[in-house]
Amino acid sequence: MCSISFIYLISISLSCFLLSLYFLLNDMIYFIEWEVVSLNSSSIVMTFLFDWMSLLFMSFVLMIASLVIFYSKEYMSNDNNINRFIMLVLMFVLSMMLLIISPNLISILLGWDGLGLVSYCLVIYFQNIKSYNAGMLTALSNRIGDVAFLLAIAWMLNYGSWNYIFYLEIMQNEFEMLTIGSLMMLAAMTKSAQIPFSSWLPAAMAAPTPVSALVHSSTLVTAGVYLLIRFNIILSTSWLGQLLLLLSGLTMFMAGLGANFEFDLKKIIALSTLSQLGLMMSILSMGFLKLAMFHLLTHALFKALLFMCAGAIIHNMNNSQDIRLMGGLSIHMPLTSACFNVSNLALCGMPFLAGFYSKDMILEIVSISNVNMFSFFLYYFSTGLTVSYSFRLVYYSMTGDLNCGSLNMLNDESWIMLRGMLGLLIMSIIGGSMLNWLIFPFPHMICLPIYMKLLTLFVCIMGGLFGYLVSLSNLYFLNKSLFMYNLSTFLGSMWFMPYISTYGMIFYPLNYGQLIVKSFDQGWSEYFGGQHLYQKLSTYSKTLFLMHNNSLKIYLMLFVFWILILMNFLLFL
Repeated sequence: MCSISFIYLISISLSCFLLSLYFLLNDMIYFIEWEVVSLNSSSIVMTFLFDWMSLLFMSFVLMIASLVIFYSKEYMSNDNNINRFIMLVLMFVLSMMLLIISPNLISILLGWDGLGLVSYCLVIYFQNIKSYNAGMLTALSNRIGDVAFLLAIAWMLNYGSWNYIFYLEIMQNEFEMLTIGSLMMLAAMTKSAQIPFSSWLPAAMAAPTPVSALVHSSTLVTAGVYLLIRFNIILSTSWLGQLLLLLSGLTMFMAGLGANFEFDLKKIIALSTLSQLGLMMSILSMGFLKLAMFHLLTHALFKALLFMCAGAIIHNMNNSQDIRLMGGLSIHMPLTSACFNVSNLALCGMPFLAGFYSKDMILEIVSISNVNMFSFFLYYFSTGLTVSYSFRLVYYSMTGDLNCGSLNMLNDESWIMLRGMLGLLIMSIIGGSMLNWLIFPFPHMICLPIYMKLLTLFVCIMGGLFGYLVSLSNLYFLNKSLFMYNLSTFLGSMWFMPYISTYGMIFYPLNYGQLIVKSFDQGWSEYFGGQHLYQKLSTYSKTLFLMHNNSLKIYLMLFVFWILILMNFLLFL
């Protein structure tokens, strides 16, 4: 089933890519309506929107999905239910397709809820208590966005149709703009895990690694960004854009800081995804939707590759994810390490790899835009933090000696997984320049002073140096004072967000519930109700029982009284 799915998906991906080139060169948009039911004057119409953006995104999602399924053939080979896993992944991809090509809120909701439901099934795939908790946190966090989506659908009844594409221009000038715009922004923020809904993304790492490569790099988390790309006009003409810029900038900063204190390999990559989502959201809130789309596509390539490499490493490390136990992997697993380093460098914005073209252009556009000092600081400092945690990851996993058991099975013989990774490796190298030539038909001349041009490079070098210094054990143990310990706990736990969104939400309701149970259900209502009655009747019956057992005279007298009472009763009748 893996092979069939791979062939189908890769062929559809290629055809979508060629179509997107045709649409891009001819500047075409196809709006297709399929009339499902027509009854008197009412008709139910399914609409699809094909333009270069939807087709290009679809081709990338399908390509990554096909390589992930190919990769799963070996990664999930010990699983008895591998076909069920592939079916879940295919359902996920289908939901994503529906979301991408729909200009209609109802059909988007079908894809949106499909993503939420299938992602829950995939997060709890390894059935243990940690997976169930992570799945529930993921599902409930996303439900907030789903409710916002349903409210937006209800509000759009004012317009007479749910095809939001037709009404975007009108929405700009009306009060509805703020309501629908804010609801859509809320929905996108939950799906793309922006502050204050960030805690579910690292928790969702309980899913199998191929799922993380597909879901938490190019599909589920980017659905929110894609939705806001479509609703971009509303953001750029109101205060919603400024609010989103602040929140996404803080998300980028928070995730970058958290990744520098994390020791779980998959969680570091998840926080890195969160940081890049913040970058996409913040540039989108400033009105540069093409740049956001560009970074979304390039990020999908190298982040999927990074997850795949992490999966291969975890597979070889006997399912251990702690980077402190790794080391010297470049000797034992050279090809995997090469892919890992290429994807890491692309993430940092190494010149001429996929991430460089989008990140560098975003930072230069920010430099010439009218943003305040705080936003400017968040952009550049978060870029430095990205390089910092990437170098820290390389330092811990690639250099030095292996820190786990001396008896190990490290090898680079997983050929099926490696083939899947090599496909993405090529795209991570050439994808950025290729998309740059396609999406921006003429070169952008961004004129800046030399020190501003070199600021990005300087920030990256300083970030790499900081990452190296943070990793040195002797420096790390110097910082064991109470203040530093508390600070690192605060920064390393995403500003306590996972605690706030779990214990913080349930502590008071559960406490109140316990109080009610203790004081009412098992307290006063028991005392005045069933339990008290039972105790009194039990006491009376015990007393009578005692009298009957110990005195035959009383027993016989009571018997005589009972007969007399019964006879009197019969006589009165």
